[in-house]
Amino acid sequence: MDAHVSDSATTCPHCGALNEAASKFCESCGKSMTPDAPAATPTLTASEANPLDEVSPISAVTVRPGDRPAVEADRAPCLQCGGVVDDDGYCTQCGTKAPSPRDHFEEQPAPWVAGVCDRGIRHTRNEDAMALAVDGERAVLVVCDGVSNCVDSDVASLAAAKAALDVLRPPLPKGLGVPESVAAAVTKVFTDAAAAGNKAVLETVHDDVPNPPSCTFVAAVLEGTTVHYCGIGDSRVYLLPDAGGGQILTVDDSMAQVLIMGGTPRAEAEASKQAHSITKWLGKDSPDVVPRVGQVEVTGPGWLLACSDGLWNYASEPDALQAQLQAAGSSEPHAIATHLVAFANKSGGQDNITVALARVGQRPVEEVSTSSTSDSSTVGNNAAPDGGESHG
Repeated sequence: MDAHVSDSATTCPHCGALNEAASKFCESCGKSMTPDAPAATPTLTASEANPLDEVSPISAVTVRPGDRPAVEADRAPCLQCGGVVDDDGYCTQCGTKAPSPRDHFEEQPAPWVAGVCDRGIRHTRNEDAMALAVDGERAVLVVCDGVSNCVDSDVASLAAAKAALDVLRPPLPKGLGVPESVAAAVTKVFTDAAAAGNKAVLETVHDDVPNPPSCTFVAAVLEGTTVHYCGIGDSRVYLLPDAGGGQILTVDDSMAQVLIMGGTPRAEAEASKQAHSITKWLGKDSPDVVPRVGQVEVTGPGWLLACSDGLWNYASEPDALQAQLQAAGSSEPHAIATHLVAFANKSGGQDNITVALARVGQRPVEEVSTSSTSDSSTVGNNAAPDGGESHG
């Protein structure tokens, strides 16, 4: 039934609804009952000062509170009724929760490097994170996929991606010039990046929870014609040339990989019930956090792809991904990443989806903006098509 309103009721100056005389805010539209009330001066909240918030791209350099631009006072209206969305993210008129910037975000630090991260269809939040950096002809791609049966893995993946990127930003060391020395020096940097990511994950644990946050971790660094890469868990790095066969560069830490190494065909192993149970991860109780590290020389133009299993669930083999690159009908990385995310969603969208691309060899011809989109943050989730990934 309708609520009782006293004889001294006043009319909302915005929507005309009746409210109690003492009401400061309208019960119907949520706006101030005072006409022409001045807008509140934006203040920097703790979350806004935090580089791991839902506003800043994780790839961005950390912004100090005194340097951050003023927070935009106006918010987009509710998509359901056009009402005002309050500070808590819910519409003041119909109560619908507004979409989070984390549901879908995009980054493009250079015309030849881009990434898209999407919540997918099935999951209620996005637990993936990506972090991209470009310095001249050098590119860094980091993807972390929060383990879905753990608490706060969305927070963990963000923290890990940020910390790992910070380690991988500088040029990789050259060692003493001989191949063995270079490989040892690069391996140490990737190991340090994984350790930094793991430390960041552990620092997100504030309570004694039975399933503490954890995530996968892959990174790829393109320097000249050399791709260096590493991985923990079952997110992946692919090298997909324009001509010839592609490669899965990383080796999964998963039960599916155990089956593959035992002779089970990949398609059968990845369709098994425990396929997405991972055997290593970043976070508490992982057996170890030392990544497998490798490198490969690029011999022709193509694409370096880092992704979560939300994509490769539907196109695991390199030739299947190369077919989707062709189907995108573009040589621009943002358009291709958008197509790959749409492909995964059309295929079921059972998981969060993260796609990060860097062009190797010939650069795309289209002119595109080099700035990140206004929604860019960092995001995605680690779960199998049947509902979720778990620790092995």
